[in-house]
Order: sequence, then structure tokens, then C-alpha cells
Amino acid sequence: MTEPTAQHERLLIVDFGSQVTQLIARRVRESGVFCEVVPYNKAQAALEKPLKAVILSGGPSSVTEEGSPSITEKLFALGVPVLGICYGQQLMCNMLGGKVESGHHREFGRAEIALKKASRLFSGIGDIGHSEPVWMSHGDRVTAIPDGFEIIAASTGAPFAAIADEGRNFYGVQFHPEVAHTPQGARMLRNFTHAIAGFTGDWTMASFRTEMIAKIRAQVGKAKVICGLSGGVDSSVAAVLIHEAIGEQLTCVFVDTGLLRLNEADEVVSLFRNHYNIPLIHVDAGDEFLGALAGVAEPERKRKIIGGKFVEIFDREAGKIEDAQFLAQGTLYPDVIESIGGSASVIKSHHNVGGLPEHMKLKLVEPLRDLFKDEVRVLGVELGLPPAFVGRHPFPGPGLGIRIPGEVTPQAVAVLQQADAIYLEEIRAAGLYDKIWQAFAVLLPVKTVGVMGDARTYENVCALRAVTSTDGMTADFFEFPWEVLGRAATRIINEVRGVNRVVYDVTSKPPGTIEWE
Repeated sequence: MTEPTAQHERLLIVDFGSQVTQLIARRVRESGVFCEVVPYNKAQAALEKPLKAVILSGGPSSVTEEGSPSITEKLFALGVPVLGICYGQQLMCNMLGGKVESGHHREFGRAEIALKKASRLFSGIGDIGHSEPVWMSHGDRVTAIPDGFEIIAASTGAPFAAIADEGRNFYGVQFHPEVAHTPQGARMLRNFTHAIAGFTGDWTMASFRTEMIAKIRAQVGKAKVICGLSGGVDSSVAAVLIHEAIGEQLTCVFVDTGLLRLNEADEVVSLFRNHYNIPLIHVDAGDEFLGALAGVAEPERKRKIIGGKFVEIFDREAGKIEDAQFLAQGTLYPDVIESIGGSASVIKSHHNVGGLPEHMKLKLVEPLRDLFKDEVRVLGVELGLPPAFVGRHPFPGPGLGIRIPGEVTPQAVAVLQQADAIYLEEIRAAGLYDKIWQAFAVLLPVKTVGVMGDARTYENVCALRAVTSTDGMTADFFEFPWEVLGRAATRIINEVRGVNRVVYDVTSKPPGTIEWE
């Protein structure tokens, strides 16, 4: 983890395996508090650094089982406020002399808690007796609380739904305040960070920008930096930030894979060369990528080919830049968390996690590695990037290569680019683009017979997908007005030769899945 340049007030989140731990960090960051996430088995060193509070996350384990995840007892002697969430509450109670049991009434989903005692944790939420909706997800539950704790809220299935030791500033909640299904959850977390732990909220993108520019200058000195520019939000924001810090010392290498959205390569080149005047090497490598993919249908092999070809071409072009000593990447904090947890190599198999080949001997500059995606967008606007560019939907590294199940051919790419462009045009025209987290078209390897005019056709099926999400970890399909879908489908069939049927994908995206393919 890269420390911020200034000594911001710091909160530590200890991760016990919850699939929504990152949401805790996002909620905390939204209130201006710098925090970092560490897995429970690597928390010892993090606890030795200066910090003002600790949050213990949920997790799938049971504290009643031998060998379940735990933490050093020294945590509770640090004198800092501690909030335990779900498993974190159970672990806290178990370690401090309370009792946790399995086999009791389970709660999964929406529940109501009744406030039992006034507490700073629930300040501004309601008086004693107030009923508040929350989101539960637990099989075990606390059956006895440690000495010094009191019940501050209860539910039908969890008599100790929220507990507090106000003297030591220890708090525990059985529900999940970090998820959107707990409407007042963000306020509860802010009460913990600001009212209880005393954070002032000094983490802003304006301060981050100033601090990171100074840090980049100190790290790089007079050396040259190469930035791998994909055209996506992350690498673009990183490039503009680094250019603001060191100017002409930065050269961007934009590898056009030929698998980008329609006209995207021209937009990227125009923005960085004409608007920002950033030195840019544009490599039109579409023929190389399509040649390497010829005859390949297996999705994972396509990912590996695209990733390997990108590294090969980038390596070739970067080698032409004399005296370059640094490589800039748009690594984000979720990438850092996943790498620590060991899942990045599985989920992001096409990515070049950890930098380019060793023989390049380049040191990394990763100015965004402390940020979440939404923070990067805010920083992009702060840096003057066009809001429409910063707000673009996520686009996977392999591009359209994984949105064409089966073999990727030049004809298939051209058809999909046109269909995808029409789909996004209609979404924007309807004012829906910013309400959707990600929307795209997929060219299915399925052909259907149809009649268009007086001629029989045998052409491809195009699938349209749009999802809502807050973090990209889970997603649900977007409920389109039918007239918008109808207009998009009609235009695609009429304007794109090669498609005679359009379907809309209404599946959800469960945790841990990768790009639809």
C-alpha cells in the first residue's frame, strides 16, 4: 500500500473475507476519511502504524469453529475506537468474554431493528423505540455480550443486533451498514468515524491531487516515464495527473488493438494530442491482434492472447524511448486489495498485474493505487478531463474480443462496433446513460433465419446488456423502458448488415464473476 504524501488521519479495515468489504471502505472514503483494507492475517503490521480507528469486517466463517479467522488481542489495548460488523461483532464478543453460538435463528435479507438505548452510533437516526430497516446476513449470533457492553438495538432474530461499550468506544452490529439496503448505514458509519473516532474528514480529491503531484515529482526527478494508455478512465486520469507533474518527461504509448468501440481510438488520440498536448505514440496494431486471434474460440485463450500481444507490442514501442526509467500504470485500490488476497490472477487473467517483463527494468509509478473507481472519476473532473469522458462505462482490457463469443474476425468486429454504437446512442438520447453502470452489445455465435423485406436472411443474433451497480462486484439488469429498447433494436436491424435479431439479457451478475462472454 502506498502511503499518502501528507499524514492523513487513518482508519484501518480488517477484512475477514466478506464479499462487500470494499463497500465499507467506499462509504468511509465518501465522508472524507482515508482508510485502507488489509486481510486479517496481515493486520499485525498495519496495526503498528498510527491510526485513529479500526473496523472489523464481516466474513463467511464461524467463530465457533476451530481455526476460524482472528486478530491479535493487542487491538483492544490500542485505545482506539473499534466497530465490528457481522462476523467482526461476533469475533469481538468472543475475544472479550462474550458468547457466540451457531444453529440459532438465521437472518438473511431485509430486517427491522428497534433502537433500545441512546448511542452516538445512531445519532440523528431515531429515538428509543424507533424501528429502522437494515440488511442482515448471518447464521451465527451473539448470545451473551462481554462485560461493559450494552444492547443499543435488537431485531427479531438478533437480540444483540447492535451493542456498545461507550467507555472504550467499542461497537458491534450484526447487520451490514455498508450496503445500500441499510438506508441509514452511511450515516451510522459517519457517526462512528466523525462523532466517535473524531475524524475531521481531511481526505479530498483536491488535496490528493496536490499531494500526488509533489510525490510524483519527488519519485521521478528528471527521469522519463512511459505510460501505457488504454483509452480507459483509469489510465487516462493517471496520464493527465503525471503530465501535470512532470510535463514532457512523460510519453504515452497507446496500443490500438482494433478491438475498441467505434471511433474510440480517434477520440483518444485527439484528446491527448490536441487537447492536452501530451507526447503520444499511437500504435495501430489491429491487424496483429486479429491475426493472433484467427481461429481461436476458447474465451480464456483469447484473453491470454490479447494480454500477451499487448505486452509484446508495448515492450517493442517502449524500447524505442531512450533513457526511460519508469512505467506508469492506472492501478486502482481494488486491484491492490485483490492482489493481496491472491484473487487478481484468477479474476483478471488478461491483465498484466505487477508490471511488464523484468528485462524492461522499469520502476513503477502508480499514482491511483490509493483510489476507488468513483474517486478516480472525481479526480478526472478535478484535472479538467471532459465529464462525458470520465463518466464512460467501464470497458474490459480485451475489449470486443470477449464480446464476440467464438472466433474474432474483422467482419464480426465491424458488425459489433456498429451495433454497440447505436445501442449507446439510444441510451444517451433517452437520458439513461448515467443511470447505468455498464451497457454493451454482444455478437452471439448464433444465426437465425428471418425475412427482411422480400428476402430471406440468415444472420447473427445481437444481445444487449445493461446493468446497475455501485461497485462492479455485483450487478443487476437495468429495467429499460420498452420504447428505448425497441428503438435500439429496430435501428440495429435496419442499419447493421449482419444482424437480423436482437435480444436483451436480463441475468444478474453475482459476486466474483467476470465479464459476460
